[in-house]
Amino acid sequence: MNDTTEKRARFRRSRERFSTPNEPPENTFGRILPHDLAAEQGLLGSCIAGAGELLPECQAQKITPEYFYDIKHQHIFLAITRLADKSEGIDEITLCNALRASDLLDAAGGTSYVSQLVSRIEVTAHAIHWLAIVREKYFLRRLITTAQRTVELAFEPADDIRAIFDKVEGSFMELSSERISEDNTQHIRGPINEAVETINNLQINKGAVAGVHTGFSDLDRLCFGFHPGQMIVVAARPGMGKTSIALNFIEAALFKGKGTGGGPVPTLMFSLEMPANELAMRLICSRASANLRRIRDGYAGDRLPDIADAAKKYQEKPFHIDDQGGQTILEIRAKARRIHRRQELGLIVIDYLQLINGTDNRVPREQQIAEASRSIKAMAKELKVPVIALAQLNRKSEEENRAPRMSDLRESGSIEQDADVVMLIDKKRRSKKEEENDDETGKDVWPRELIIAKQRNGPTGTVELLFRPEFTRFEAAAK
Repeated sequence: MNDTTEKRARFRRSRERFSTPNEPPENTFGRILPHDLAAEQGLLGSCIAGAGELLPECQAQKITPEYFYDIKHQHIFLAITRLADKSEGIDEITLCNALRASDLLDAAGGTSYVSQLVSRIEVTAHAIHWLAIVREKYFLRRLITTAQRTVELAFEPADDIRAIFDKVEGSFMELSSERISEDNTQHIRGPINEAVETINNLQINKGAVAGVHTGFSDLDRLCFGFHPGQMIVVAARPGMGKTSIALNFIEAALFKGKGTGGGPVPTLMFSLEMPANELAMRLICSRASANLRRIRDGYAGDRLPDIADAAKKYQEKPFHIDDQGGQTILEIRAKARRIHRRQELGLIVIDYLQLINGTDNRVPREQQIAEASRSIKAMAKELKVPVIALAQLNRKSEEENRAPRMSDLRESGSIEQDADVVMLIDKKRRSKKEEENDDETGKDVWPRELIIAKQRNGPTGTVELLFRPEFTRFEAAAK
């Protein structure tokens, strides 16, 4: 008999010895919840017999007392982890003393049961298998209880139906991500290693963009691109080019990508204002440097080959547009999750924040926008992608003839608190007389300033841009 066969035989004999009668577990839906008492006994016996050597693996798999079905096993595992935390030796005697000190020895089955766990272990080689079984049964129980809560919510719909769907989807997503999560017991070590690697790459590449390219070199120098988990707010008064600059960001993400030599970044845009075909027209004409007004008048002229080339290139890019109006933030998050599962996204754009419907129309509009803002930030962290949210400014900056401020964000002050980066688009400030005589109608180029009013992990500043209305496109200002 070879070694593998012998190990399997010992594993099978160990399971048979642990298959002792036990009280019937509590029923759900009239059926017994999934569990494996033999695997739980084997895992605990291995932890004790191995003097706690298996415990780091349990911690790496995020095993807690709740992973054990039998209440006795929950008490015993908790005592084992407490002994390990105090750096005390783990054996039959110290474990019983710890349980006795916590008045849990009888609840854990007494000294005879602890001795039984230890005496039945021949080798601890099977412990990894038992650990996997315990973990699998735990998640099956969690899946059943989550489904049970879903049924209860459906029978008693106290919330709006969209809120119920969001809760249910969020619960199952959380359970799924918890099940497949990797070892996270290193805490700061992993992030520190990533930070050191980033620093080394920056030294090698000397100022190269680490995140998703913005399309403007001056802006990239200020923020090093858009980064996962960030909520970026781009705000302006109507007609200042919010949608246009968002399309510029999308073009850069699709054609320049991320970092040095990165491929196209999968992008999703929620357009609550403009239909998808109009956005597609603007994207193509902007890329082809074709006059949108002349094209609408039927005078494409010699730009047709460039338009066809731009259209072909966009069709090859991983870009999705959702142009359904009147959506709630719950619907937006649900759609983003589904697309993210099919193809991992690298950028999300929402045009624009104040057009998102509230989940409860009974509360003030300011609270509805605040809820949407918090949810956008949560979505950025959950999916680990940068989310660009366009927003409207109120009239104060125009009435007072000054540059816009974050406090001018319309309908909610919580936006500036939730955002990692706040950019404000403004006309280039000139003297009052120049402002009064200013008329941009018919001009080929409109000077604009992109004010970086807030950046959690970088400097603030101003980036000078030029807006070309004939192409609905922003460009960097000439130095």
